[in-house]
Amino acid sequence: MRIAIASGKGGAGKTTLTASLHHVWPRSHAIADTDVEAPNLHLFLHPVIDRRLDVALSVPSAVNASCTVCGKCRDICRFGAIANFGKKIALFPDMCHGCGGCFAVCPEQALSEGKRALGTVELGHLADGTSYFSGTTRIGEVMTPPLLRRLLTELDDVDRDSKDILLDSPPGVSCPAVTVAKRVDAMLLVADPTPFGVADFRIAFEAFSSLHIPLAVVINRASMPGNDGGDASIAAFCQQHGLPLAGSVPFSHEAACVVANGGVLAAAGLQWEKLFASMAQYLLRMFKGPSHE
Repeated sequence: MRIAIASGKGGAGKTTLTASLHHVWPRSHAIADTDVEAPNLHLFLHPVIDRRLDVALSVPSAVNASCTVCGKCRDICRFGAIANFGKKIALFPDMCHGCGGCFAVCPEQALSEGKRALGTVELGHLADGTSYFSGTTRIGEVMTPPLLRRLLTELDDVDRDSKDILLDSPPGVSCPAVTVAKRVDAMLLVADPTPFGVADFRIAFEAFSSLHIPLAVVINRASMPGNDGGDASIAAFCQQHGLPLAGSVPFSHEAACVVANGGVLAAAGLQWEKLFASMAQYLLRMFKGPSHE
Protein backbone atom coordinates (compact mmCIF):
# COMPACT_ATOMS: atom_id res chain seq x y z
CA MET A 1 0.00 0.00 0.00
CA ARG A 2 1.41 3.36 -1.05
CA ILE A 3 0.50 6.31 1.19
CA ALA A 4 1.51 9.83 0.13
CA ILE A 5 1.93 12.49 2.78
CA ALA A 6 0.96 15.65 0.91
CA SER A 7 0.10 19.29 1.53
CA GLY A 8 -1.42 22.25 -0.24
CA LYS A 9 1.70 24.35 0.28
CA GLY A 10 5.36 24.09 1.16
CA GLY A 11 6.25 24.29 4.84
CA ALA A 12 3.07 22.64 6.12
CA GLY A 13 5.05 19.87 7.82
CA LYS A 14 4.71 16.85 5.54
CA THR A 15 8.39 15.90 5.78
CA THR A 16 8.26 16.14 9.58
CA LEU A 17 5.22 13.86 9.63
CA THR A 18 6.70 11.41 7.12
CA ALA A 19 9.83 10.97 9.24
CA SER A 20 7.79 10.49 12.40
CA LEU A 21 5.37 8.02 10.80
CA HIS A 22 8.36 6.00 9.63
CA HIS A 23 9.65 5.90 13.21
CA VAL A 24 6.42 4.34 14.56
CA TRP A 25 5.04 2.49 11.51
CA PRO A 26 4.11 -0.98 12.82
CA ARG A 27 4.52 -2.88 9.55
CA SER A 28 7.31 -3.62 7.13
CA HIS A 29 7.68 -0.63 4.82
CA ALA A 30 9.88 1.46 2.57
CA ILE A 31 10.15 5.23 2.47
CA ALA A 32 10.53 7.61 -0.48
CA ASP A 33 11.22 11.32 -0.83
CA THR A 34 9.44 12.32 -4.04
CA ASP A 35 9.91 16.07 -3.57
CA VAL A 36 12.65 15.92 -6.20
CA GLU A 37 12.92 19.69 -6.61
CA ALA A 38 13.85 20.17 -2.94
CA PRO A 39 14.35 16.79 -1.22
CA ASN A 40 15.04 17.10 2.50
CA LEU A 41 13.84 13.88 4.14
CA HIS A 42 17.47 12.75 4.24
CA LEU A 43 18.21 15.51 6.75
CA PHE A 44 16.08 13.64 9.30
CA LEU A 45 16.65 10.00 8.36
CA HIS A 46 20.31 9.99 7.22
CA PRO A 47 20.12 7.26 4.57
CA VAL A 48 23.07 5.38 3.13
CA ILE A 49 22.85 5.66 -0.67
CA ASP A 50 23.77 2.38 -2.38
CA ARG A 51 23.08 3.27 -5.99
CA ARG A 52 22.44 6.33 -8.15
CA LEU A 53 20.64 6.22 -11.49
CA ASP A 54 20.98 9.00 -14.05
CA VAL A 55 17.66 9.86 -15.68
CA ALA A 56 17.45 11.61 -19.06
CA LEU A 57 14.78 12.70 -21.53
CA SER A 58 14.91 11.89 -25.24
CA VAL A 59 14.96 15.15 -27.21
CA PRO A 60 15.83 16.26 -30.75
CA SER A 61 19.47 17.30 -30.68
CA ALA A 62 20.38 18.03 -34.31
CA VAL A 63 18.86 18.60 -37.75
CA ASN A 64 20.36 16.47 -40.53
CA ALA A 65 21.09 17.55 -44.11
CA SER A 66 18.00 15.68 -45.34
CA CYS A 67 15.74 18.34 -43.74
CA THR A 68 13.49 20.12 -46.27
CA VAL A 69 12.33 22.75 -43.74
CA CYS A 70 8.73 21.64 -44.21
CA GLY A 71 7.92 22.91 -40.72
CA LYS A 72 5.90 19.88 -39.58
CA CYS A 73 8.09 19.39 -36.52
CA ARG A 74 7.66 23.04 -35.61
CA ASP A 75 3.90 22.93 -36.07
CA ILE A 76 3.38 19.92 -33.80
CA CYS A 77 5.52 21.29 -30.95
CA ARG A 78 3.39 23.12 -28.38
CA PHE A 79 6.30 24.09 -26.16
CA GLY A 80 8.39 26.28 -28.47
CA ALA A 81 11.24 23.77 -28.60
CA ILE A 82 11.42 24.00 -32.41
CA ALA A 83 11.45 27.19 -34.46
CA ASN A 84 11.81 28.06 -38.13
CA PHE A 85 14.19 30.90 -39.01
CA GLY A 86 14.11 31.45 -42.77
CA LYS A 87 15.43 28.25 -44.34
CA LYS A 88 16.68 26.76 -41.12
CA ILE A 89 15.10 24.74 -38.32
CA ALA A 90 16.37 25.69 -34.86
CA LEU A 91 16.12 23.41 -31.84
CA PHE A 92 15.80 24.41 -28.17
CA PRO A 93 16.23 21.09 -26.30
CA ASP A 94 15.80 22.62 -22.84
CA MET A 95 12.21 23.51 -23.75
CA CYS A 96 11.34 20.03 -25.04
CA HIS A 97 8.83 17.90 -23.11
CA GLY A 98 9.92 14.66 -24.74
CA CYS A 99 6.61 13.77 -26.39
CA GLY A 100 8.33 12.45 -29.54
CA GLY A 101 5.84 14.11 -31.88
CA CYS A 102 8.52 15.83 -33.93
CA PHE A 103 10.23 12.52 -34.71
CA ALA A 104 6.91 10.96 -35.67
CA VAL A 105 5.84 13.63 -38.18
CA CYS A 106 9.18 14.35 -39.87
CA PRO A 107 8.83 12.91 -43.43
CA GLU A 108 12.59 12.89 -43.98
CA GLN A 109 13.56 11.48 -40.55
CA ALA A 110 15.90 14.45 -40.37
CA LEU A 111 16.02 14.82 -36.59
CA SER A 112 18.75 13.18 -34.52
CA GLU A 113 17.83 12.00 -31.03
CA GLY A 114 19.81 13.14 -28.04
CA LYS A 115 19.48 13.03 -24.27
CA ARG A 116 18.84 15.84 -21.81
CA ALA A 117 19.81 15.07 -18.23
CA LEU A 118 16.88 15.42 -15.84
CA GLY A 119 18.47 14.39 -12.57
CA THR A 120 19.21 11.31 -10.50
CA VAL A 121 17.26 8.66 -8.63
CA GLU A 122 18.87 7.38 -5.44
CA LEU A 123 18.34 3.98 -3.85
CA GLY A 124 19.60 3.20 -0.38
CA HIS A 125 18.72 2.13 3.12
CA LEU A 126 18.34 3.52 6.63
CA ALA A 127 20.18 2.36 9.75
CA ASP A 128 17.26 0.07 10.65
CA GLY A 129 17.35 -1.58 7.22
CA THR A 130 14.34 0.26 5.75
CA SER A 131 14.66 0.74 1.99
CA TYR A 132 15.00 4.41 1.04
CA PHE A 133 14.30 6.04 -2.32
CA SER A 134 14.71 9.62 -3.45
CA GLY A 135 15.35 11.77 -6.49
CA THR A 136 17.00 15.09 -7.27
CA THR A 137 16.45 17.22 -10.36
CA ARG A 138 19.32 18.73 -12.30
CA ILE A 139 19.86 22.38 -11.38
CA GLY A 140 17.86 24.49 -13.83
CA GLU A 141 15.66 21.60 -14.97
CA VAL A 142 11.91 22.29 -14.98
CA MET A 143 10.62 18.90 -16.19
CA THR A 144 10.19 16.79 -13.05
CA PRO A 145 7.38 14.31 -13.94
CA PRO A 146 9.61 11.99 -16.08
CA LEU A 147 12.12 11.82 -13.23
CA LEU A 148 9.32 11.13 -10.78
CA ARG A 149 7.89 8.37 -12.96
CA ARG A 150 11.29 6.64 -12.97
CA LEU A 151 11.49 6.99 -9.19
CA LEU A 152 7.99 5.58 -8.75
CA THR A 153 8.82 2.68 -11.08
CA GLU A 154 11.75 1.78 -8.83
CA LEU A 155 9.20 1.29 -6.05
CA ASP A 156 7.49 -1.53 -7.95
CA ASP A 157 9.79 -4.13 -6.37
CA VAL A 158 8.66 -2.94 -2.94
CA ASP A 159 5.04 -3.41 -4.03
CA ARG A 160 5.81 -6.96 -5.14
CA ASP A 161 7.27 -7.63 -1.69
CA SER A 162 3.90 -6.54 -0.22
CA LYS A 163 5.42 -3.79 1.89
CA ASP A 164 3.86 -0.44 2.68
CA ILE A 165 5.49 2.65 1.16
CA LEU A 166 5.41 6.06 2.81
CA LEU A 167 5.99 8.83 0.27
CA ASP A 168 6.94 12.39 1.15
CA SER A 169 5.04 14.08 -1.68
CA PRO A 170 5.93 17.24 -3.60
CA PRO A 171 4.08 20.24 -2.11
CA GLY A 172 1.04 21.86 -3.65
CA VAL A 173 -1.07 20.60 -6.54
CA SER A 174 1.18 21.18 -9.56
CA CYS A 175 2.33 18.50 -12.01
CA PRO A 176 4.87 16.83 -9.66
CA ALA A 177 2.31 16.41 -6.86
CA VAL A 178 -0.35 15.05 -9.22
CA THR A 179 2.19 12.69 -10.84
CA VAL A 180 2.79 11.13 -7.41
CA ALA A 181 -0.88 11.19 -6.38
CA LYS A 182 -1.85 9.16 -9.44
CA ARG A 183 0.46 6.33 -8.32
CA VAL A 184 -0.61 5.95 -4.67
CA ASP A 185 -3.38 4.07 -2.90
CA ALA A 186 -4.19 6.71 -0.27
CA MET A 187 -3.18 10.17 0.81
CA LEU A 188 -2.68 11.98 4.11
CA LEU A 189 -3.15 15.74 3.71
CA VAL A 190 -1.17 17.86 6.16
CA ALA A 191 -3.13 21.02 6.90
CA ASP A 192 -1.43 24.18 8.14
CA PRO A 193 -4.02 26.16 10.15
CA THR A 194 -2.78 29.59 9.04
CA PRO A 195 -4.97 31.72 6.73
CA PHE A 196 -2.86 30.86 3.67
CA GLY A 197 -2.55 27.25 4.81
CA VAL A 198 -6.31 26.81 5.11
CA ALA A 199 -6.87 28.25 1.62
CA ASP A 200 -4.21 25.99 0.11
CA PHE A 201 -5.58 22.97 1.98
CA ARG A 202 -8.98 23.50 0.38
CA ILE A 203 -7.37 23.73 -3.07
CA ALA A 204 -5.45 20.51 -2.37
CA PHE A 205 -8.66 18.73 -1.41
CA GLU A 206 -10.36 19.83 -4.63
CA ALA A 207 -7.42 18.58 -6.70
CA PHE A 208 -6.78 15.24 -5.00
CA SER A 209 -10.40 14.27 -4.31
CA SER A 210 -10.94 14.14 -8.08
CA LEU A 211 -8.54 11.16 -8.19
CA HIS A 212 -10.97 9.09 -6.08
CA ILE A 213 -8.42 7.75 -3.63
CA PRO A 214 -8.97 7.62 0.16
CA LEU A 215 -8.00 10.85 1.90
CA ALA A 216 -7.36 11.67 5.54
CA VAL A 217 -6.21 14.88 7.22
CA VAL A 218 -3.84 15.81 10.03
CA ILE A 219 -3.62 19.33 11.43
CA ASN A 220 -0.04 20.40 12.07
CA ARG A 221 0.87 23.09 14.59
CA ALA A 222 -2.62 22.87 16.06
CA SER A 223 -3.74 25.26 18.80
CA MET A 224 -1.24 27.90 17.73
CA PRO A 225 -1.68 30.96 19.98
CA GLY A 226 -3.91 33.51 18.30
CA ASN A 227 -4.82 31.11 15.50
CA ASP A 228 -7.65 29.03 16.95
CA GLY A 229 -9.88 29.97 14.05
CA GLY A 230 -7.63 28.06 11.67
CA ASP A 231 -8.10 24.77 13.54
CA ALA A 232 -11.86 25.27 13.65
CA SER A 233 -11.99 26.14 9.95
CA ILE A 234 -10.15 22.96 8.95
CA ALA A 235 -12.26 20.80 11.27
CA ALA A 236 -15.49 22.30 9.88
CA PHE A 237 -14.32 21.76 6.29
CA CYS A 238 -13.46 18.13 7.06
CA GLN A 239 -16.87 17.54 8.64
CA GLN A 240 -18.63 19.16 5.68
CA HIS A 241 -16.82 16.95 3.15
CA GLY A 242 -16.66 13.74 5.16
CA LEU A 243 -12.88 13.92 5.53
CA PRO A 244 -11.55 11.89 8.47
CA LEU A 245 -9.19 13.66 10.85
CA ALA A 246 -6.34 11.27 11.63
CA GLY A 247 -4.99 13.52 14.38
CA SER A 248 -3.42 16.82 15.32
CA VAL A 249 0.18 17.72 16.05
CA PRO A 250 0.13 20.51 18.64
CA PHE A 251 2.03 23.74 18.25
CA SER A 252 5.03 23.39 20.52
CA HIS A 253 8.32 25.17 21.15
CA GLU A 254 9.83 21.78 21.96
CA ALA A 255 8.71 20.37 18.60
CA ALA A 256 10.15 23.36 16.74
CA CYS A 257 13.53 22.89 18.44
CA VAL A 258 13.60 19.15 17.69
CA VAL A 259 12.82 19.67 14.00
CA ALA A 260 15.17 22.65 13.66
CA ASN A 261 18.00 20.43 14.91
CA GLY A 262 17.20 17.66 12.43
CA GLY A 263 15.49 15.40 14.94
CA VAL A 264 12.56 13.05 14.35
CA LEU A 265 9.67 14.34 16.45
CA ALA A 266 8.27 10.87 17.20
CA ALA A 267 11.63 9.98 18.77
CA ALA A 268 11.71 13.06 20.99
CA GLY A 269 9.74 11.57 23.88
CA LEU A 270 7.02 9.14 24.87
CA GLN A 271 4.18 11.63 24.36
CA TRP A 272 5.26 12.28 20.78
CA GLU A 273 5.77 8.60 20.05
CA LYS A 274 2.27 7.77 21.34
CA LEU A 275 0.74 10.57 19.26
CA PHE A 276 2.26 9.36 16.00
CA ALA A 277 1.74 5.68 16.81
CA SER A 278 -1.96 6.39 17.30
CA MET A 279 -2.02 8.26 14.00
CA ALA A 280 -0.34 5.36 12.20
CA GLN A 281 -2.84 2.86 13.58
CA TYR A 282 -5.72 5.13 12.57
CA LEU A 283 -4.41 5.36 9.01
CA LEU A 284 -3.99 1.59 8.70
CA ARG A 285 -7.54 1.01 9.94
CA MET A 286 -8.98 3.66 7.67
CA PHE A 287 -7.08 2.78 4.51
CA LYS A 288 -7.55 -0.97 5.12
CA GLY A 289 -4.22 -1.99 3.67
CA PRO A 290 -3.49 -5.71 3.18
CA SER A 291 -2.16 -7.50 6.22
CA HIS A 292 1.48 -8.55 6.08
CA GLU A 293 4.53 -8.99 8.24
